[in-house]
Amino acid sequence: MLLEMQDVSRAYRGGDGGFTLIIPELTVAAGEIIVIVGPSGSGKSTLLDLLAFLAAPSGSRSFRFRPGSGNGHDIASLWRRAPAQLHRLRGRYIGYVLQTGGLLPYLNVSENLLLPCRLLGSVPHIDELAEVLGIAPHMQRRPDQLSIGQRQRVAIARALAHAPALVLADEPTAALDAGLAMVVADAMVEAARKVGSALIVVTHDVAVADRVGGRRIVCRPDPAAHTATVG
Repeated sequence: MLLEMQDVSRAYRGGDGGFTLIIPELTVAAGEIIVIVGPSGSGKSTLLDLLAFLAAPSGSRSFRFRPGSGNGHDIASLWRRAPAQLHRLRGRYIGYVLQTGGLLPYLNVSENLLLPCRLLGSVPHIDELAEVLGIAPHMQRRPDQLSIGQRQRVAIARALAHAPALVLADEPTAALDAGLAMVVADAMVEAARKVGSALIVVTHDVAVADRVGGRRIVCRPDPAAHTATVG
């Protein structure tokens, strides 16, 4: 199993009583596709932050990440004693697709795709990904010379270029019209399968969730208790 979470929580405190996301159990298999759905404010982005090792759990019975063989890494323990190791794990084994792409405007497409591989010293997979995602003709263009749909495909390719074990996509089609959203969703799934990455997609769009397929996980809020539960 690539990732396992048991009784993991993330709490925020504030003047409104705060909010706690509760994850009784969540597993992610290598190469698996998962879609996370739920209303606004139900903790979907918080869950992604936990999965990307960007937010520390407030409590945890078990939170393990196994990108290779062996027992893997105790993520909750690393947050307490060696958070710098989480930066290395995130850089090597996780890819992240933002809603707005997040491309560097002064680099062309090829340079944006190669950047994570150069930082990691890993072998790039950009040519194959560029073909799968339909961006091969645009490799020498800068982001401002691309359509929004093309930029989002480049962002997907960049997240996959270093062949991460896990790719997280936060509302990757939110800025696209309905027809283009379906095209980009198809391309994202095909590209993840080509590289062999597990893919977790957060979306509020039921049509996109259906298109991506895979296993569906719901974040269920309880406003009265200031909590949301994953499952």
